[in-house]
Amino acid sequence: MSLTYAILSALVSAPSSGYDLAKRFKPCVEGSVGFFWSASFQQIYRELNRLEEKQWLQAESVQQENRPDKKIYAVTALGKQQLCQWIAEPEEMVAIKDDLVVKLYAGHLVSGEIVIAKLATHRQQHQQRLAIYQQIQSQYFQNPQSLSESLKFQYMTLLRGIYYETSWLAWCDEIMPLMNGKGG
Repeated sequence: MSLTYAILSALVSAPSSGYDLAKRFKPCVEGSVGFFWSASFQQIYRELNRLEEKQWLQAESVQQENRPDKKIYAVTALGKQQLCQWIAEPEEMVAIKDDLVVKLYAGHLVSGEIVIAKLATHRQQHQQRLAIYQQIQSQYFQNPQSLSESLKFQYMTLLRGIYYETSWLAWCDEIMPLMNGKGG
């Protein structure tokens, strides 16, 4: 997926400044895009300018006291049309690209303690991410059937994250016993 469509997807429901958009690309409770796609401030600003030139976005300048004006970006009708076309396009299944999995593949070359420590660290990170997702679910999505259409799609995205983290933790729990007795 290109950054173009991640930005359009984020802005279609909530126009925002480049700075606020970039914050939404960082994984945190307030921003959901960052859980599934990341980008630097520089990449986002470069793409915002490009999308504005293509007229897929429009920017409105907002004056601020004691600060430079800021631009609020919103998706244009042309941008929404392009986003809809992209959504309708077929996509290929994405291959797993995970450094940890590659390291495990050759894990027999290092001590068991190194591998166990890596798995424990990753397990803790996945537990933390799952807890964040579950907090978002309980705070905003207690009754999924009563959600607006757009919120139902956001909820489906959140559920994918929950299932991913739950699956990762189950996989980790299954492989950890295989590490018992691994020597150096």
